[in-house]
Amino acid sequence: MSKYPTFLLLLSAILSTACQSYRKQETISDSKAMVVTAHYLASEVGQEILQQGGNAYDAAVAVQFALAVVYPRAGNITGGGFAVIRTSNGDYNTLDFREKAPLAATRDMYLDEKGNVNDKLSRDGHLSVGVPGSVDGMVKLHKRYGRLPWGILLQPAINLARKGFTLSPSEANKLNDYRDRLLEINVGKHNIPYIADSLFSANDSLILPQLANTIERIQNQGRDGFYKGKTADALILEMRNHDGIISHQDLEQYTSIWRTPVIGEYRNHKIISMPPPSSGGIALLQLLKGAEKFNLNQYPFGSSEHIHTMIELERRVYADRSIWLGDPDFYEVPTQRLLSSDYINERFSDIQRDKKTDSQDIKAGKVDLIESFETTHLSIVDKEGNAIAITTTLNGNYGSKVYVESCGFLLNNEMDDFSAKVGHPNQFGLIGNDANAIAPEKRMLSSMTPTLVEKDNKLFMIVGSPGGSTIITSVFQNIINVIDFGMNIDEAVNAPRIHSQYLPDKVYYEPKALDETTKQELENMGHILIEQSSIGTMSNILVNDKGLVTGAADTIRHPDGSALLVD
Repeated sequence: MSKYPTFLLLLSAILSTACQSYRKQETISDSKAMVVTAHYLASEVGQEILQQGGNAYDAAVAVQFALAVVYPRAGNITGGGFAVIRTSNGDYNTLDFREKAPLAATRDMYLDEKGNVNDKLSRDGHLSVGVPGSVDGMVKLHKRYGRLPWGILLQPAINLARKGFTLSPSEANKLNDYRDRLLEINVGKHNIPYIADSLFSANDSLILPQLANTIERIQNQGRDGFYKGKTADALILEMRNHDGIISHQDLEQYTSIWRTPVIGEYRNHKIISMPPPSSGGIALLQLLKGAEKFNLNQYPFGSSEHIHTMIELERRVYADRSIWLGDPDFYEVPTQRLLSSDYINERFSDIQRDKKTDSQDIKAGKVDLIESFETTHLSIVDKEGNAIAITTTLNGNYGSKVYVESCGFLLNNEMDDFSAKVGHPNQFGLIGNDANAIAPEKRMLSSMTPTLVEKDNKLFMIVGSPGGSTIITSVFQNIINVIDFGMNIDEAVNAPRIHSQYLPDKVYYEPKALDETTKQELENMGHILIEQSSIGTMSNILVNDKGLVTGAADTIRHPDGSALLVD
């Protein structure tokens, strides 16, 4: 597959109602193995591991560490995420390596003396950092499912960091965009590789020797190379010097958790997704059940009926998310109730086909905007049929922007994913309630939605996306694009998307997602339409009935992504 596809296709007549053009990048082959990631160098690392005899889980570990080097805005060893797993014999599992609140965290830690939220404290700087889970998660994944030796899997990332790599135009521009904020938060620090003397240009080399040393310690010592010793000491010193609250005890007792996936059916397909503290799996299944209830595939793709129905479903599902979802170790999430047929029928019973429901009538509250985000997703299947979908994050672009000098990494700002105060929006415009209130050692709610789909008891689709609050709706639309509208994997990934989340009471749409007639019809129904440059960034794999794979990285929205076949 070309890293930068250049030719266009038109969707078939039934899909061209909205008069859209899509760029085609479908890979046709006789291969049964594929790696799809947000960065072509990371995809090459995964490809190499599979070619060396590693399985999908080995490749996932290697890719995760490679992304920490080449994709610093989201790839990480100091963040966290979720993995959804299907083995070649059809067994399922999920791994929760989401960050935790530090032991010293308190419910009202971001409130001022008047009880108002100080958003800056939860989004930038040392108090915004959650206890990292990525390294522990990769160690656990490899211990249970890996085949190749641990050290082999981390060597490509070490090589990339030590020898350096060429910045893509996208990454150079992003680093330049965040230059001032990185300088502001790291006053007094020197030789930060993510800050150029002037500005970065495409094809500049980025060499990360301190990060190479850190990954080498993890290579040699496993989990202890991060959560103890030199790396842990440096991280805690950074915290102590700047009024952060993460302690050695937080690091030493962090553990990722194996959880039972949420599983549902949609039009004779089995959906396997992530349970809480991800909101993604439950919300996705609610959306799919609603789509089935309203026979979404009866409407032409891109029509006002199609878009309106999705908006109304999304608005109600996000309202549920704000109230009922949180860390299941601290709050009893009513999963069965939320996914029951009785509840679904009741929840969606007031949807009108020709009129918008005001979000204030669904659940009161106020939100102003959706801010920037950065997460990353990878999808891998090996020739034996082992499959994995991983979504991982620092939360915002470059996380908290805090750089730990002697270790070469940036820290996350995941604490903003908690509900700092009931009804107060986080950086993605998502509000929360007591279920997602801050508590020591609690995992913050997430929208990450790594998902596997089966057809006839065989692996059919691996799907996932970054995008903050838009992750769930992006995954939802990609699944229905394939199942309901008959798109191939490239058409599904490249098709323009919309997003609505109950609050703010608006509909976000990508350029070319709506033609003028559809816009007018939606506005006549009462919808407030806001154009947004991009929504989600998919990394998907589709498997046909012979086990052969096609895949697509979302290179229209993110040009660095790539899907690589493995012979």
